Amino acid sequence: MDTALIETPLTQMSSFIGRTDELIELARILREVRLLTLTGPAGVGKTRLALELAGQEARSRRYEVSVVKLGPLTDAEEIRQGILTALGELPDDTDETEKDRLLLLDDCEHVLDACGVLLTDLLPRRPRLRVLVTSREPLRLPGESVFSVIELALPDLNSDTVLAECLRSDAVALFMDRARAIAPDFQLTDANAADVGEVCAGLDGMPLAIEMAARLMRVFPPAEVRARMDDRLALLTNGWRLADARHRSLRASLEWGYGLLSAAERALLRRVSVLPGSFGPDTASALAADIPEVVSAMPEILIGLAAKSVITPLPDADGPTRFRLLESMRCFGHEMLVTQGEDTAAYERLTAWLATVALPLHGEAVVPAGTLGMLEKEYASLTHTVRRLGSGTDERQLLLAGALAAVEVAGGRHIGSAGCVAHALDHTARASVYRGVALEGAAALASREADNDAAALWADEAVALERERGGTPLLARLLLLRGTIRRLRDEREVSFADLEESLGLGLKLGHGMLAMLCLGEIARHQVEAGELGNAEQTVRRILPALRRHAAPHRLRSVLDTAGALALEKGDLTTAEAHFAEALLARPAHRSDTAAAIEGLALVATRAHRFDRGLQLLGAAERIGDGAQRGNIWWRRRVHEARETALRAMPPARAEAWLDSGQGLSEQQAISLALGDDGPGAHHKRTAHPLSRRERDVAELVMEGLTNRQIAARMHVSVRTVETHIRHIRTTLGLRSRAHIAAWVAQRQPKPPARLAPPAERRMPQVRGVIHGARVMGGPTPRRLDGNEVTR
Repeated sequence: MDTALIETPLTQMSSFIGRTDELIELARILREVRLLTLTGPAGVGKTRLALELAGQEARSRRYEVSVVKLGPLTDAEEIRQGILTALGELPDDTDETEKDRLLLLDDCEHVLDACGVLLTDLLPRRPRLRVLVTSREPLRLPGESVFSVIELALPDLNSDTVLAECLRSDAVALFMDRARAIAPDFQLTDANAADVGEVCAGLDGMPLAIEMAARLMRVFPPAEVRARMDDRLALLTNGWRLADARHRSLRASLEWGYGLLSAAERALLRRVSVLPGSFGPDTASALAADIPEVVSAMPEILIGLAAKSVITPLPDADGPTRFRLLESMRCFGHEMLVTQGEDTAAYERLTAWLATVALPLHGEAVVPAGTLGMLEKEYASLTHTVRRLGSGTDERQLLLAGALAAVEVAGGRHIGSAGCVAHALDHTARASVYRGVALEGAAALASREADNDAAALWADEAVALERERGGTPLLARLLLLRGTIRRLRDEREVSFADLEESLGLGLKLGHGMLAMLCLGEIARHQVEAGELGNAEQTVRRILPALRRHAAPHRLRSVLDTAGALALEKGDLTTAEAHFAEALLARPAHRSDTAAAIEGLALVATRAHRFDRGLQLLGAAERIGDGAQRGNIWWRRRVHEARETALRAMPPARAEAWLDSGQGLSEQQAISLALGDDGPGAHHKRTAHPLSRRERDVAELVMEGLTNRQIAARMHVSVRTVETHIRHIRTTLGLRSRAHIAAWVAQRQPKPPARLAPPAERRMPQVRGVIHGARVMGGPTPRRLDGNEVTR
C-alpha cells in the first residue's frame, strides 16, 4: 500500500510551474467544502497540483495530511483498509482538540464506486475530515465540489512578438525548465520561439506531454520535434523511470483512459478522431450513423465523454454546444480507428455529411446565412476532407472546395481555399455536376485579390457551364457575380446585361434576396452614371431589408454604394455613417476594410480635413497591399482626393501623414477611421503590455461581466477566460478583478464618436416595396421582400 503521512510525499523534486491562481482558489474552496475533486484529462497535472496544495496545507499546519495513491488498486476492501490505515486508528467520536485532517485520494477514476461508498460512510462520521480527490471524472456524491484542471496557458502564436508571448506562457515556461534540466545551454530565442510555442500548442498545453517533449532537447532541436508531432505517440515515451506505468509514455497515459470508457464511448471517440477541429452533436451523429444505439444515446454519450475529460465543451452563444477533442487523444483515437478497420467508412460518412450541408451552394440562388454559419464552424473538417479527396477524382471535392471558398469570402479571413479549389478543378471532369460551384469560388476569391482578369475567366466558364443546364438558381447567382466583376473591369454594358438577367431569374424564381442584391449592384451603376435620384430611390428601399436579412459581406457592398451616393450628393455626414457602418460589419476581408477606409478618407478630404484624409489613404494602401481596387470611376475619385490633399498641405507634412497611415496595423487603422485618432494613439497601443485577446477580456471585466458572460461574448470556454485573467493579473501585478477594471479605466481613451447609420424612412409593413422605379432600362419590379418577389 502506497500511503504516507504529512510532508514526506508532498515535497517534490522538480519545480512547480504556473498554477499560482489555481492554488489560491483551491485553498479557498477547501475551507468551504469537505469533498473537493480535481478533474481533467490524462497528463494535465491533477496529481501534481493536488500534492502541491496538500503540501501547502501541511506546511501551514492547518491540516494533518494523508495521501493514498489508488492507481494500482482495484479491490474495494483493499482500498477501504488502505484509506483507514492512512487516517490512523482514530475513534469515531473525536474530541475537540483533534486537528483537522486532509485526505488526498489520488487517481480514483477506475474505483469511483468503491471510493464513493467509503466516503459516503466516512465523511458524516468524521466532521473534521476533508477529502481531496484527483480523478478524470467526478465522484458524483452529495456535497462534492468539482474543479476542472485545464491545460497550461499557451502563447498567442499569431502575435507579432512570438518570443515575448512565449516568455509569458506557463506552458513554455514548463518546457524550458524541463529542457534546461537535461540541456543547460538550451535557450529560448527569436529563432526557436515559434517552434517551441507550436510544440506546446500541439500538445494542448498538457504538462505530462510537454515534459516528455522538453526532455528531447538533449538530442533534437525544437524544429525537428515540431516536425515529428504527427508521430507523437511513438516519440513521447520518455516519462520518469519510476513513475506509474501509465505516466511513462504518452501512449500509456491515453490507453489507461481509453480502457475506462464504455463500448459506446470508445466507438464514438474513434469516429470523431477523423475531425481535426471542433464538432457538434449533429456531426458526431453523422459519423456514428452505422451504430444506431450510439446515435439514439448521443446526448448521454457526449455528456459521459465530457465528464471523463475526453472531450471539452466549447460554449457557443450562436448555437448548440460544440466539443473539442485534445489533439493527443485524437491521434490515439485515430490509431484505434485504423486498428479496428473503421477509417475508410468513417471518412466516407464525414464526406457525405459535409456534402449534404454544402448542397445549398448548388441548389440555392443565394446561399442561406445558416448554411454559411454551419460551414464556417466546420471549415477545419472541410479542409481536411477536401485534401483527402484530392488524391482522387471524386466530384464532391468540387462542392466542398467551393464551400471552403464561400467560407473564406463570407468570413473575411484567409484560410487557403484557393489552392484547394484550383486542385479540384484540375483533377475532376468538366462535366461534373458541382463544377459551377468550384468555378464560382475561384472567381470570387480572385476578385477579392483584385485579380479581375482571372476572376472574369473563371466566371465566364461557370456561366457557360450552367447555361448548358438551363435557368438554374446557381446560374442566377453566377450572373450576379459576373456582373459585379465586369463592373470592376469597367465593362459597363455587359455588366448591366448580366445583372438584368440575374434580376429576371430572381423574379422568376421568387427569390427576393437575390433580387435585392441585383438591385444593389444596379444602384452602383446608377451612381456611377450620375443617375443619383434613381440610385437613391433603389438604395432607400433595399437597404433596410438587407440590414435585417443579408450576410455581412453582402450588406457591405450596398453600404459602400450608399456611401458613394451620399458623397456624390455632397452629404458628407450620411456618407461617413454608411462607410463607418460598412467598416463595422465584421468580419471583413482586407479589401472590404480598405474600401471603407478609402470612403472615409474621401469624406475627410471633402470636409477639408486633409491630414486625416491622407492618413486614412495611407492606411488603406497598406491594408490593400497597394493593389488597384475598384473600377476607374472609384480610383479616379481616390486619386483626386489624394492630389487635393497633397496640394493643400506643405509637402513634408503631407508625406508625414501618408507615412503615418501606412505604418498602422489593420486594427489601428480601423480605430483611426472610426474616430480614435488622437495624437500618438497607435504608438501607445503598440507598446500595450497585454495581447489583443487579453485586452478584450480586460475591457469586458471593466464592464462588469462575469467570466461566463465574457466567455459567451468571445465564443470561448469559461476556463479560457480564467486563464486570460490569470495572465492579466500576472503581467500587470494586479491582485483582483477590481484592480483590472481600474487599470483599464485609467488607460482607456475618450470613446470615439461613432456615427450611427442614417435613420431610414418609415416603410410600410410590406418590408420592402419598389413602385414603378425603372432601373436603367431594366424590368420594373412591383413588390420586393426578403423571401418573395413578384412581377
